[in-house]
Amino acid sequence: MSAITLSPATAPFHGVVRVPGSKSITNRALPLAAMAEGESFLEGVLLADDTSRMLHALETLGYEIELDAAALRVRVVGLGARVPSPAEPVRIACGNSGTTIRFLTAMLALGRGTYVLDGVARMRERPIGQLVDALRVLGAEIAYEGAEGFPPVRVDGRGLRGGTCRFADAASSQFISAVLLAAPLAERDVEVRLVGPVTSEPYVAMTTRMMEQFGARVREGDAGDAGDAGDERTLHVASGARYGARRYAIEPDASNASYFLAAAAITPGASVRIPGLGRASLQGDVAFGDVLQRMGARVAFEDDAIVVVGPSELRGVDLDMSRTPDMVQTLAVVGLYARGATTARNVGNLRVKETDRLAALERELGKLGAHVACGRDWIRVEPPAKLEPASIATYDDHRMAMAFAVAGVRTPGVRIEDPECTAKTYPGYFDDLSALIRSVV
Repeated sequence: MSAITLSPATAPFHGVVRVPGSKSITNRALPLAAMAEGESFLEGVLLADDTSRMLHALETLGYEIELDAAALRVRVVGLGARVPSPAEPVRIACGNSGTTIRFLTAMLALGRGTYVLDGVARMRERPIGQLVDALRVLGAEIAYEGAEGFPPVRVDGRGLRGGTCRFADAASSQFISAVLLAAPLAERDVEVRLVGPVTSEPYVAMTTRMMEQFGARVREGDAGDAGDAGDERTLHVASGARYGARRYAIEPDASNASYFLAAAAITPGASVRIPGLGRASLQGDVAFGDVLQRMGARVAFEDDAIVVVGPSELRGVDLDMSRTPDMVQTLAVVGLYARGATTARNVGNLRVKETDRLAALERELGKLGAHVACGRDWIRVEPPAKLEPASIATYDDHRMAMAFAVAGVRTPGVRIEDPECTAKTYPGYFDDLSALIRSVV
């Protein structure tokens, strides 16, 4: 297995990092463009493993896709509700891309053919049952080809009837987003009832905003509209408003920007500027800037950029991270350089991501000498008096590799195993991080 050891910064750095396009936005824009009527142009797309899975899947289905890799532009000829319906079953390899398998499971229920969606071994351990149950209520015919509740799934497309489905304690916000993306093309209106808090809720808001940008209508109501008591609200999608083709610019990836923001925050006097992200971003993970500010970093949100300056000392925090769980690995590494303990709570869904991220964090932070306590849905990190060199296992999880590389900005001897796993969302990550560290005035 390959590995990389970063050389720590020798002085405070001051750089600008132009982060590639958002995976979350790219992998929503592609199926939206496919379900729109006519020719769409997506600008600033991310070219990485997850998005390549989505692009290849759409091509396999028969959509006309034209990629200009140099310009980071994709042309998609959308077919509206006419999802290609081949005579023979089509098998789609989704790798370990959750957005690809979940969004397409819903979209292909609109078709009139048979489609089998599968992934790598880890994907077969990631639950999809709540999505399948919701789609079945809306009229989809979906069966499991292996273990009940997990991929691979076979979708026998008969169109979506529409109606009302319900999510209580959804294991992934992507299940909700998948239903919403397909909903405008159902035969009748779709009502999605959400019971209790929604993990990663900003991603649902991203989905509804993008749907509206492509011409759909989503109306939110409360428990009273649903006719039920308790903590329940509804998202109502009208079936009459179809998606329209358009030119669409994709923002830089806020999740991937977090690693550079963290690198500056843990390095006293260093600074980094991320163009293209600001308070108006579609992405909830821009809120990681607020987290760093609470820890003591100087953070400025401009109209179209985020700037972080590292303070002389960071302080630990105790936070509910349920809205931004993808930031927990970054937060845990930043916590290594803070005074006092850092705790992330209400993040149980991290156990069903690319790996069990809470267990992986506990093991790898411990190698660096940290004192770590971990529960079903929380993790607490207490920094040691002195961090130790360590070889960090990454579990084929891009966020493990990228987050722990941040420790190498300050601490000698941090070795990242299998750095190529960052190709899932950011193939050039280590080059960009090394360039930032060298940006010394």
